[in-house]
Amino acid sequence: MCEYVIQKESCENSAVIKRFTRFLRNDNLRMQTKTAIEKRIVYQPKESISLSLQRVCVYCASSSQCDAFYFEETRRLGAELARHGLTIVFGGGSAGLMGALADSALAAGGKVIGVLPQFMQEVEWGHNGLTELHLTDDMHQRKRMMIEKSQGLIALPGGSGTLEELFEAITWKRLGLHTHPIVIVNLRGFFDPALELLERCIRERFMRLQHRLMWSVVDSVDDVIGALHNAAPWDRNAMQDARV
Repeated sequence: MCEYVIQKESCENSAVIKRFTRFLRNDNLRMQTKTAIEKRIVYQPKESISLSLQRVCVYCASSSQCDAFYFEETRRLGAELARHGLTIVFGGGSAGLMGALADSALAAGGKVIGVLPQFMQEVEWGHNGLTELHLTDDMHQRKRMMIEKSQGLIALPGGSGTLEELFEAITWKRLGLHTHPIVIVNLRGFFDPALELLERCIRERFMRLQHRLMWSVVDSVDDVIGALHNAAPWDRNAMQDARV
C-alpha cells in the first residue's frame, strides 16, 4: 500500500483532511476519503519537499482569442513563479497564454524552458526569447520531456491539448511514473466539469478513493505556490494500488 506524505509544519490531521475533501459534495464519499487519508498519513519535514521544487511545468493554451481575464491571470502566474525562483517549463509556444506566461516570467527575471516539436518550429510557432528551447521529434516526446524536466505540474485553463496533458500527467502519476504535485488552477470554475468527471470515476469505482490525492485544486493563481509546497508527495510504488 502507498503512503501519503504530509508536511509536518503545514497543518493538523483535521486540516489536512479538509484540504483534500473540500470539493466533495457527497457526505458518504467525504467520510470514505477521510478514512482513507487517516490510514495513510506519514509526516515529513516541510523543507525536504520544498527544496526539491526548482522547476515547474505549466500546461496552458495557445489560443489568442480567449477572454482577457485568462491572459491577466497567466501573466500574474508567470511573474509569481519567477519571483519565487522557480524555473518554468512549458510547451515552447509564443502565442496565446503560452506566450503571456513566458513573457511575464522573463520580464520578472525568471528562467523559462520551452519544449516544442520540430514540426511546430518549422511553422514558426516557437518562442524566440526563452532561456532554453528544446526541440522534440513528436508530441509524445514533448510531453514526456516536460514532465521529466519538472518537479511540479500546473494546469491553467486551455483546450484539448491542455486537457490531454493534464489527464496524461494524472495517469502517469497513478502508475508511479512520476511523483510531482499537480495543481489545477480552476479559474472561473473552468475545470468544474473535468473535476466532476474524475469524481464520477471514483464514485463508479474506476479509480480508488486515494487517487483523489494525486491533484489539488485552487481558485486563484495566488494559491498556486502554497498548493505546490503543501501537496502530499506520491509514492513511487503507486502502481501496486493503480488497479481497482
